[in-house]
Amino acid sequence: MHTRTRPVVFTDLDGTLLDHDTYSWQAARPALTRLRELDIPVVLTSSKTGVEIREIQHDMGLSTAPAIVENGAGTIGLPSADASSTGTYTRLRESLARLPDALRTPFEGFGDMDNARVSACTGLPPRAAELARQREYTEPGLWSGDKAGQQAFIDALGSLGISARHGGRFLTLSFGRTKADAMTEVINALQADFAIALGDAPNDAEMLETADIGVIIANPHRAPLPILGGEAEGRIRRSVQTGPHGWNTEMLDVLSSLDVPTH
Repeated sequence: MHTRTRPVVFTDLDGTLLDHDTYSWQAARPALTRLRELDIPVVLTSSKTGVEIREIQHDMGLSTAPAIVENGAGTIGLPSADASSTGTYTRLRESLARLPDALRTPFEGFGDMDNARVSACTGLPPRAAELARQREYTEPGLWSGDKAGQQAFIDALGSLGISARHGGRFLTLSFGRTKADAMTEVINALQADFAIALGDAPNDAEMLETADIGVIIANPHRAPLPILGGEAEGRIRRSVQTGPHGWNTEMLDVLSSLDVPTH
């Protein structure tokens, strides 16, 4: 065992800590309770907005921890999170509007949808869909064109300084900051000495590779992630169980391997 005095957990939500179909996290309750007993912060790290994350934190009893929102584009619960995001989402939407119609039309972003449409696309109830549309940094959306058109769309956005990444159900547009970038910011702010990360999607890969221990949560609704750096050495592992069931099993196993002082 290795003594870790300041561990921190970073976790994706949809398909990882939240069930892909029901959005429930209850199967992970035993591990979350154990983390609370050990005073280990759990940093929700998601494409969700700040208002969405705050409600989920409250539900899970994690409101005292910081969180990473909109795929790393922003944070909440840190002093640096007070920096204004005013205009970021507007600039993103304005950049989209500059694209030729042939590239722009097949992309349907949350800003193009009403609450009912977001609810239908995500399975979220209407209230949650409304919160999902309250964006500050990034634009998730659906691509209805072919693969060649999607690549042309991504390339055109790249020339405007915008990146496009697949995560969960959507193609998400941003000005490039990743979950791993925000993760480093949180680690420094918390003065953590050991990071554990859990995720299931391509946009989690950098976060998983940055962590001291990474866990890829099985998700039968998507193609498996390719082999990541650190898997061969055992630093990154893969769960057998899916969603919060896999999260719970793997987290308890990780905690059993660490000598974490109780506070």
